[in-house]
Amino acid sequence: MVDSAMKGWRPMASAQRDGERILVTVRGGEQGPAEVDTVRYQSLRGSGERGWVATDMGPDGLVAYDEDELVAWMPWPKPTARTGIIDLPEPADEADFQDHGSGI
Repeated sequence: MVDSAMKGWRPMASAQRDGERILVTVRGGEQGPAEVDTVRYQSLRGSGERGWVATDMGPDGLVAYDEDELVAWMPWPKPTARTGIIDLPEPADEADFQDHGSGI
């Protein structure tokens, strides 16, 4: 079995917090299995706090994630030359990041 780090996933503690889009694995739970989302670290609307915000939502559908909801991150991938489409990776395996302060 190839662990998540070999697939490009990194611990959230090392995530870039410069406003650039990144991919994250959102922890699975009662609402469903783990999934990959695109986020950026930015100011949360209506507060002085900063946090992880999904980039695919409009102004009326803001989705902000708490740090402990996120398992791992990787840089935003480049589109493939053949199709111009970004292939999203499989979510990181949460077990590969338990030693990195998963929040649980």
